[in-house]
Amino acid sequence: MTVTISRLYDSYADAQRAVTRLEAAGVPHSDVSIVANNSDNWFDGGKKDRDRDGVDDRAESAGKGAGIGAGLGGAAGLLAGLGLLAIPGLGPVVAAGWLASTAVGAAAGAATGGVVGALTEAGVSDEDAHVYAEGVRRGGTLVSARVADADRTRLDSILNESAVNLRDRSAAWQKTGWKRFDPAGAPYGADEVRRERQLYGGGIR
Repeated sequence: MTVTISRLYDSYADAQRAVTRLEAAGVPHSDVSIVANNSDNWFDGGKKDRDRDGVDDRAESAGKGAGIGAGLGGAAGLLAGLGLLAIPGLGPVVAAGWLASTAVGAAAGAATGGVVGALTEAGVSDEDAHVYAEGVRRGGTLVSARVADADRTRLDSILNESAVNLRDRSAAWQKTGWKRFDPAGAPYGADEVRRERQLYGGGIR
């Protein structure tokens, strides 16, 4: 039996490490997905400049690994296949993997489309799916993996490191009037995302 496990991260770097650890633990990159907010354009097409020094990070790493847009079957793993997408309610995101593909397809034809529809279709509870989607909308990064139920406990522990406490975050948002993710709502702009990241200590890093 296959189950879906997901975590939200305030920092893209934390999410990136989680993906790398999952792959090292034996999860095929075809079963891992990442969706990161890109409202502040930290990722621009084929260029990645997470440290914001004006130099493509791939050039700084001496050209190691496959380029952006490489096939997901490449030796560099899931993160080599990052690309830009627009998902309703989230705005511009950087994503790779099955969840992003499903979210785009769901947005085109499902009543509960987009990332919420993709997550619930994969077995994530409706409540959690709305919090995950809102987390990405506010500047976070979502990592999801399809894993064997027998491996869930072991892999959950890998994802837990540096992950957002979903219940605490949801409670904090609810105090400001938030109820559910609204795919028809306006995506957060760059300034709003920066404020959220400062509030929770997240960032691209």
